Order: sequence, then structure tokens, then C-alpha cells
Amino acid sequence: MLENYLPVLIFILVGSAVGVVMLALGWVMGPNRPDDEKLSAYECGFEAFEDSRMKFDVRYYLVAILFIIFDLEIAFLFPWAVVLDQLGWFGFAAMAVFLGILVIGFIYEWKKGALEWE
Repeated sequence: MLENYLPVLIFILVGSAVGVVMLALGWVMGPNRPDDEKLSAYECGFEAFEDSRMKFDVRYYLVAILFIIFDLEIAFLFPWAVVLDQLGWFGFAAMAVFLGILVIGFIYEWKKGALEWE
């Protein structure tokens, strides 16, 4: 019974070793030249160590939520594509309806200007 898990254990060990080696190579060989532009706030748009009650722009979070929504919906396409031949026309029609709703939502967000960045 345990011999069935040997390939899985080898796979985990080789994958972990490759990950550790790549991280070590990047840390050893990568340049470390920080400057003001590299150390500036770029993810959320405001400095992280200011007053916690300061006003911030909601558009950052709107873009993040839109990305998560569209990213998760697209993730449904991969398992569907694998079993499409087993699902037949019903599965194709169901995914067409799903993608139609996705496109309608995308067009709505586009028309509302949620994808515009000022």
C-alpha cells in the first residue's frame, strides 16, 4: 500500500527542491539596488505608514474585485474544456450561457466606466 505513494513523495521532494534552488539562485545572483522608486508604494496607491483614518480611493478595491470576479469565472473554463467531449451539446450550451452572462457583465462594467483609470 505504501509503495503506491512513493511516486507522490518523489514528486513532492523534487518539486520542493526545484523551488528552493530557484529561490536560492534568485537571492544569491539577483541584484539588490533599492532606490526611491522601488521602495515607493505601488500596490494600494498610498503610503502604508501614515494615519490610518486617511481617505483613500475606492477604485483600487473596485479593480481588485473585478479582477477576482473575472479571474474566477475564467477558471471554470479549464475543467469544462477537459470534459467537454463527455458533456456533449448540453455542456456546450450551458457554458455558452455562462460566457454570455460573463460578457454581458463585462460590457456593463465597461459602459459604467469601471475599467477606466483617471
